[in-house]
Amino acid sequence: MKIPYFELQSAYQELKRELDEAVSRVVSSGWYILGSEVEAFEQEYAAYVGARHCVGVANGLDALYLALRAMEVGPGDEVIVPSNTYIATWLAVSYVGATPVPVEPEMLSYNLDPARVEAAITERTRAILPVHLYGQPTDLDPLLQIARKHGLWLLEDAAQAHGARYKGQRIGAHGDAVAWSFYPNKNLGALGDGGAVTTNHPELADRIRVLRNYGSRVKYVNEVKGVNSRLDPIHAAAMRVKLKYLDEWNDRRRALAAYYLEALQDTGLILPQTAPYAEHVWHIFAVLSPERDALQKHLAERGVGTLIHYPIPPHLQAAYRDLGYKPGDFPLSERIHAQELSLPLGPQLRLEEAEYVVEAVRSFRGSVVDSR
Repeated sequence: MKIPYFELQSAYQELKRELDEAVSRVVSSGWYILGSEVEAFEQEYAAYVGARHCVGVANGLDALYLALRAMEVGPGDEVIVPSNTYIATWLAVSYVGATPVPVEPEMLSYNLDPARVEAAITERTRAILPVHLYGQPTDLDPLLQIARKHGLWLLEDAAQAHGARYKGQRIGAHGDAVAWSFYPNKNLGALGDGGAVTTNHPELADRIRVLRNYGSRVKYVNEVKGVNSRLDPIHAAAMRVKLKYLDEWNDRRRALAAYYLEALQDTGLILPQTAPYAEHVWHIFAVLSPERDALQKHLAERGVGTLIHYPIPPHLQAAYRDLGYKPGDFPLSERIHAQELSLPLGPQLRLEEAEYVVEAVRSFRGSVVDSR
């Protein structure tokens, strides 16, 4: 059996008629930049996540960058970020001229540890930027308390958490703004790159709308130095279709994750956990193993595709050599990045395929040690 880590064709086939109609509607309209299709998606997605405003942009990195610009974070400022995350979270901070200040995760969820955040705050700190990693919300209440105490913005990176809930409320409007990616393999994915910012702050939403469109509200009248970062109406139309199925598809992910969690007991793998405050949407099913590379090779030989999220932590990337970090500076993150392996999981994965994955994992004879 061949099981790719993730494939998009089966998702398209499941919704083929509706997706084809949506794309055809946009092509036939003759309107290909912003317009009514994007506006409709923005309204529907804002309603879904419980936010007053949604602003569609070109991708998830731009969503973070434009939110920070709207918050007037810039050169000389610092932004607290997770040490355990994809580099895009850090890049957005760098793009506005600020400095990312990494903080280690807590090992229940692998998300930013609120208990470590306050010690990282300085007089230059302007914002806290947690990531809802792998589809599980960060513990937001203590972060909100810290942000309010110190007069800081709270910007959430929810690129992997579409539909996730924190204490019963969907992610989307807990902090000052929430940045989303609609990369095709996300729980809510476009047909290419896409992103958005949701917020309850009308002034932030207004600034982002201006910034995404060359700094302009009126054609050829430019108020600020903006960029070209607009959600494509074809992507918006496709996501309007997929949004109707998001909760159902997330339920499928949860059922597969529950199967993995039961079937992979006693394999020596460190299995993911769900915090009591979180409703996980399982964008990624991440296990830890000190024999990660050997396990990945073993699974590949049996036709099981896997991915590593992520092999090199941001502080050890060449792109951030200027910050002067070295191996050992963030040991928890380094351990996660050295041992993490993502197993196949998606709404179109069949149970028999998941069973094959489990059998392949169980046939691994490498020495694995639960070092939790």
